[in-house]
Amino acid sequence: MKQAGSPDAATLLQQAVAHHQGGRLAQAQALYREVLILAPRQFDALHLLGVIARQQGDAPLAVELIGQAIAINPAQATPHCNLGAALQDLGRSADALASYDEALRLNPAYAMALANRGNALRKLGRTQEAVDSYDRALAVRPHYPEASCNRAAALLDLGQPQAALDSAERALAGQPRYAQALCVRANALYLLRRLRDAAAAYDHALALDAKMAEAHAGRAMALHKLGRFNEALRGYDRALALRPEHAATHEHRAASLQALGRKDEAIAAWRAARGILERQGGDAGQVDFALAALGVGVMPGRAPQEYVKALFDQYAGHFDQHLTEVLEYRTPAAIDAALRQAQVPVGGDVLDLGCGTGLCAPYLKPGAASLAGVDLSERMLDKARETGLYDRLACADIVSFLEEESGPFDLVLAADVFVYFGDLSAVFGQVRRVLRAGGAFCFSTETCDGDGFVLQASNRYAHAAGYLRSLADAHGFQIALLESSALRSENGVPIIGQVAVLRGVGGRVSS
Repeated sequence: MKQAGSPDAATLLQQAVAHHQGGRLAQAQALYREVLILAPRQFDALHLLGVIARQQGDAPLAVELIGQAIAINPAQATPHCNLGAALQDLGRSADALASYDEALRLNPAYAMALANRGNALRKLGRTQEAVDSYDRALAVRPHYPEASCNRAAALLDLGQPQAALDSAERALAGQPRYAQALCVRANALYLLRRLRDAAAAYDHALALDAKMAEAHAGRAMALHKLGRFNEALRGYDRALALRPEHAATHEHRAASLQALGRKDEAIAAWRAARGILERQGGDAGQVDFALAALGVGVMPGRAPQEYVKALFDQYAGHFDQHLTEVLEYRTPAAIDAALRQAQVPVGGDVLDLGCGTGLCAPYLKPGAASLAGVDLSERMLDKARETGLYDRLACADIVSFLEEESGPFDLVLAADVFVYFGDLSAVFGQVRRVLRAGGAFCFSTETCDGDGFVLQASNRYAHAAGYLRSLADAHGFQIALLESSALRSENGVPIIGQVAVLRGVGGRVSS
């Protein structure tokens, strides 16, 4: 029973809210509890006590208290949004999304629910829907730095760094000292290959928040690309001091150690990454591949598909420029010259394996009746599609594609593709199957001694000429041409590989 002269529940609630708004959480929490002693079903006290629980890092208690409030009054949007945030803290993104959707059913113009909904969708891998949700939030509240920043991060996930840069700068226009937005801006600059600008942007973010591990790691990646490997290594060490169980940072650190010629330390770094992935239940295939390239463990027959896809998704936006201006890429021209030398006309139905952005297409399309391309990277295919030179494009692993393909083709091409395959037997067999009688198979490889193939420290396979001759004979090909050729340059030094033109002997073979 309330004593005479003591505050009633309404007065206590008013005092609690004042303390809460002033950031005095302990005082607010005590008063909310007093309210609940007087009125156990007081909606606001339960809801706001749950909000404090989340602010204090106790997401399970927040879910419980806010859930009790919603059971009393489910018709208010705000607690549904706050419940979603607590569920997201617990990693329950699908449940969080349902809470945000309910908040928006009650209040369709609820900007925070729209923005938080975008965060949940991004966690669920529904990235384009996340961007759409951020756009809806910004339509309601144009000056919303958090929504603009998270939208920028989602655009980076979609491989749109210029749009991400614009969105991050919109966030910073409203909140110039927003460290996370500065970091996302730096990430966009890095992917745009504006490496010095990226390093400076990371410095700006770190000046505001020196404990941002993501910014230390991103800065180190930019420095590595600039050839400043020792500085990169120090940056990775700072990032790992803050976030020691981050496998990707250990992997990038290993790459810098490799670049410095510190092989044993690089192996130790790769092994550290592998241990973390094992503890976290992640896929260590790419780490095992990198270790095999350094001579540790069993050499796999091909590069992991996830590694190849991620590599080329990242490069898609500047791939052609990097190859032609930095690596002096000559493979398409070498392929064209080899076909001419072997007197193989480009005509009929042509298949471009690992077509990438379509660098070979200008040599192939003029004489081809039809030109098909296949690649593992959807972002590379987007660029190939823009050329307008392909009649058909497919996103698939080339072996899987060939297994499902009936053909027939007059010419099958693989330019700079077999550096990601060691064992070529399956590819040769499938190409032979889809070739028309008298059709040609033209490809490039990097070269090694001996009579087999090796995985190099560059994570690229090289094949001996004797190995290619054996495969050609085993699969019913006749060698029309197999000769050395400069395929590209690395640090100004030509990389000598080989170009082959094979002819199918006899008719098509069955699978």
